[in-house]
Amino acid sequence: MEFQPTPTDGVETETSEMQFDTEQLISRLFEKSSFDLNSYKLNRTLHLNWLVRLCFQGFPSRYVSQDASQPWLLFWILQSFQTLGVAVDPTTKQRAIDTILANQHPSGGFGGGPGQLPHLLPTYAAVCSLAIVGRPGEGGGWDQIDRQKMYQWFLSLKQPDGSFIVCHDAEVDMRGCYCLLTVATLLDMLTPELVRGTRAFVSSCQTYEGGFSASSYPYFTSDAPNHLSSLLRSPRPSLGEAHGGYTFCAVASLLLLRAQKDEGKDVLDTKKLLRWAVGMQGQEIEGGGFRGRTNKLVDGCYSWWVGGLFALIDDLLGAGGAPLERLDHDSHSDGKEGDDSHEWQDFEDGLFNKQALQKFVLVSSQSTTGGLRDKPGKPADAYHTLYNLSGLSSAQHHVYRSAEQAAKLESQWVRSAPFIPTGKEATESDEGRNERRKRIWVDANSWTEDEVASRYVGGKENRVNATHPVFDLTMTTSRAITNYFYGQNVPIA
Repeated sequence: MEFQPTPTDGVETETSEMQFDTEQLISRLFEKSSFDLNSYKLNRTLHLNWLVRLCFQGFPSRYVSQDASQPWLLFWILQSFQTLGVAVDPTTKQRAIDTILANQHPSGGFGGGPGQLPHLLPTYAAVCSLAIVGRPGEGGGWDQIDRQKMYQWFLSLKQPDGSFIVCHDAEVDMRGCYCLLTVATLLDMLTPELVRGTRAFVSSCQTYEGGFSASSYPYFTSDAPNHLSSLLRSPRPSLGEAHGGYTFCAVASLLLLRAQKDEGKDVLDTKKLLRWAVGMQGQEIEGGGFRGRTNKLVDGCYSWWVGGLFALIDDLLGAGGAPLERLDHDSHSDGKEGDDSHEWQDFEDGLFNKQALQKFVLVSSQSTTGGLRDKPGKPADAYHTLYNLSGLSSAQHHVYRSAEQAAKLESQWVRSAPFIPTGKEATESDEGRNERRKRIWVDANSWTEDEVASRYVGGKENRVNATHPVFDLTMTTSRAITNYFYGQNVPIA
């Protein structure tokens, strides 16, 4: 197998040299894999042992730079276990719950460590970790989340243009917007007051390329005293270039805002978004992995931040539940990599090359000492381990929002006591609040896996669990925590 390097203009730069070196490292691994079928095996036991060491023996000294990201370190490990299909024992769960709750700030939200100021990003990681290991009741974590204080803290971060700063005296960041909306959705706190103007802000961050930047520049008129009423819808140029992480967070945020009926339509160029996302997948010499920005190197974490984006784009296009052209169920995914090419033949692969992405994760991203990595030559770390596994999941499974599942959930909804912010006057009727909460809960839980459409490079032994395309939790985990906070008792299938 001979790979052709990416053409250049003949002028060598540090960037072009890094691109060439990366292509050589990846292509050598793929050349070797063509003679070694074990290259297409997920080294599950090796990665689990590596994760267990991090969990129980502690992180290497180089992780000291992430002292303000302690909930993230836990989330990356716990969700990696979930994706690999490994249950956590009750004692370890309780230790994780106690560790997370120690990071809850008295004024609301979670900090990156005990005593640290609350921040939207570790708040997301803390709540998602509690979704995985927590439970109702004393010491279970769910009832110990102070939603009233968290809600007031959320409001204190709200900006006149609908955006949010990530913590007090900090910057606006699309990741913070996604983290806040995810937490508010999971915990039944997504009120019209909280998200007023947020959809317009998110939409304004789409760049000329089609992806999304971290923020946009708001314009206000000078003749009105209230900035909320004087905000101009245009011009609002995006700040920065299109980026895979920001784009995922922006598109997921728009889907989370879908149940807010008073917010108008998204100002979103979906075709331009799709064109940009497709262009982020690397060429054959790059192993079919994804890059996060134009003309950058492929990186294993974008297996999720861009590879996982396509289920959301499918949904925006209204094609998420469309039947795929596939083989009969009887021939479904039993072969080995050396003889399973028939499983992909005449199979509609979707909007990106799923087979190539699976191979990229299995060949380029796995470290021989355990864990997964950015690219060959880089060490494995907890962050890249999770998002490589999440990307592998997105490439293996066809997950879509099912109209049939949504209708079933609507019929099973029961009226329950809502979250009502303390000291806030009612701005919607009880009936309106109930309908809004039902829409949010149904929308979050109507994502469904089409198991017949699953394809596993290397065989079924490489299967990882399907991931919720919006939350990056398993479907059962997201259903369990939303059932509890929305007061529903629908079986978790």
